[in-house]
Amino acid sequence: MKLHFTILFLLFFSITLFAQDGNPTDYLKPDFHKTRREAFRVKMPENSVAVLFANPIRNRANDVDYVYHQDPNFYYLTGFKEPHSVVVIFSETQTNEEGNDYNEILYVQEKNARMELYNGNRLGAEGAKKELGFDMAYFGTDFEMSGIDYGTFDKVMFFNFEDDYRKSNRDKADLFSLVETFKTQANYNVEAYSNPMKDRAYEMIKVTEVENSNNLVKDLGRALEYYPELKEDKIISEYINTTDNKTRIELKNQVIKIEAETPKSNLDIKTLTTIMGELRQIKTPEEMVLLTKAVRISAMGQREIMKAMHPGMSETEIQGIHEYVYKKYGSEYEGYPSIVGAGNNACVLHYIDNSKLKVENDLVLMDLGAEYHGYTADVTRTIPASGKFTTEQKIIYDLVYESQEAGIASAIVGNPHNSTDTACREVITKGLLKLGIIKSEEDSRKYFPHGTSHYIGLDVHDAGLYGPLQANMVITVEPGIYIPDGSDCDEKWWGIGVRIEDDILITDNGPVNLSAEAPRKSEEIEKLMKEKSALNNFNLPSLD
Repeated sequence: MKLHFTILFLLFFSITLFAQDGNPTDYLKPDFHKTRREAFRVKMPENSVAVLFANPIRNRANDVDYVYHQDPNFYYLTGFKEPHSVVVIFSETQTNEEGNDYNEILYVQEKNARMELYNGNRLGAEGAKKELGFDMAYFGTDFEMSGIDYGTFDKVMFFNFEDDYRKSNRDKADLFSLVETFKTQANYNVEAYSNPMKDRAYEMIKVTEVENSNNLVKDLGRALEYYPELKEDKIISEYINTTDNKTRIELKNQVIKIEAETPKSNLDIKTLTTIMGELRQIKTPEEMVLLTKAVRISAMGQREIMKAMHPGMSETEIQGIHEYVYKKYGSEYEGYPSIVGAGNNACVLHYIDNSKLKVENDLVLMDLGAEYHGYTADVTRTIPASGKFTTEQKIIYDLVYESQEAGIASAIVGNPHNSTDTACREVITKGLLKLGIIKSEEDSRKYFPHGTSHYIGLDVHDAGLYGPLQANMVITVEPGIYIPDGSDCDEKWWGIGVRIEDDILITDNGPVNLSAEAPRKSEEIEKLMKEKSALNNFNLPSLD
C-alpha cells in the first residue's frame, strides 16, 4: 500500500494550498511534464523524432467555440494548455547552427494584446520557457523555418490527422498552417494514410497478446460503430467475429506479413500509440493525487444526490446537482457528457438527453465523472427515486453488485486485463439463467452488452495497451444489466437498467476502490437516502 499512503499524504497537503491570487496551486508542475518527456525519449527508437500537435479549436455555432480542451498526449508531455501549438521531441541530442545542443522544441502562439483582451493571457515563447521549463520555445511562425530535415531520421512519429480543424484567416500560424507545414516538410502522402483507423486497428491486433484479445474485440466493436467502413476489412471483421484464439493468431500473423510487404517510409503513425499507452497506463504519484481527488469529488456527487433524490425530480435536475457538487469542490469540467437515465432510459448505454421531467418511482442510473485539473473520474450508481428498491429492482441490483464484487476481487497484479470482465460476466450469466430472464448463456450479452473495464486518467477511456494488470494502473469495474421495455422475458423485469461503476487502483497488495465513499450495497443506499439533504430547502420561485 506504499503508493496509496503517498497519495493520501500528497492529497492532504495539495487540497489546502492556494496561491496569493486565489488560484489553486495543486496543478502538475513543469518537472512532471519534463520527466514524462524524458521517459518518452527512453522509449523512442534510435534516430527518431516525434511531432505532436495541440488539439484544434472546435466551433459550437457562428462565432462561439466550445470550451477549449488540450489534447491529452500533448498536455501530458508539455503541460501547455493553449491551442495552435506543436512540440518536436528528438531521440538524440541535436546541435543547431549556433552550436547549441537541444532535444526538444515547443512552438506556441505569438503574444497578441487584442486577442488576449478577449480570450485571456498567452504565455508566448518566453513565457513557455519560464513557466513550462523548455529551453527552446519559438512562435508558430518559426515552425516553417525550423530547418528540421525529417528525411534524415529513421522514424518520424506522429498521430495521423483527422482533418477536424479550420483554417483561420487571421492567424498565419494556426493549427491548419502548422499541420500543412509539417506535411510538406515530411513528404506526407495523403493516400498512404487515408485509412488511419484501419492502420490503428492493425497495430492493436499486432501488439495485443491473444489472451487479452477479448478486450481488443470490444474496442474494435466500438470502433465499428463510428467507422462502419472497417467492416469491409476481412481481417478486422474476422478478428471480431471469431472466438478461436488460433484463428486470431493467424490473423495477427497476416497483419505482420502485410506490414512487412508494405513499401517502407520513415513516416510512422503507429508507434506513438504504443509509447503513450505504455506511459499513461501507469499513473505516477503526482497524477494519483489529482485523479484521486476527481474520483472522490464524483463520489461526493453521488452521495449528495442520494440524500436529495425524490420522485418529482427531473433527470436534468439530478444532473445539475451532481455538477454543482463538482464545482463546489473545484472541478473545472465534467470528464464526459453526464448520463442520467430513469427507468427505460437507463437501458440506453450512452443516454445523454437527460430530458425526462419526472423520474417518479423508477430506478435512476447516474454515470458521471468530475474532471479535476485534467484528470477524470468515471463513477456510476443506480438508485431508486422513491428511496426504496422494489422487489424486482433489488433482485437485479443485487445481482449486479455481486457481479461487481467478483470483478473487483479479480483486479490484481498479473491478471489479464479482461479478468474483471470474465468474473463479472460469469456471475451475471448464472444469475439471469436462475431468474429465467435468459434461456442460454449466449443470451446474457443481450442484457450485458458492454465491456467491464477501461483505464481512466487524462481521458475517461484513457490510453493503455490492455495487457496484464500492473501496479498503479487505474481501471473501472462497471458491470450492468439492462432490460428494455419489450424484452423477451417476463414483463415484470422491463424497464430496469442497472450499472454500478467504481474506479479501482491496482496495487501489489490488491485492488483499492477509490470511489468507495459512494455507497454500493442496496441497503446502504436506502439508508443514506433517508438522510436530510442540504438542498431540501433550496426552492426557487415558479416561472409559470
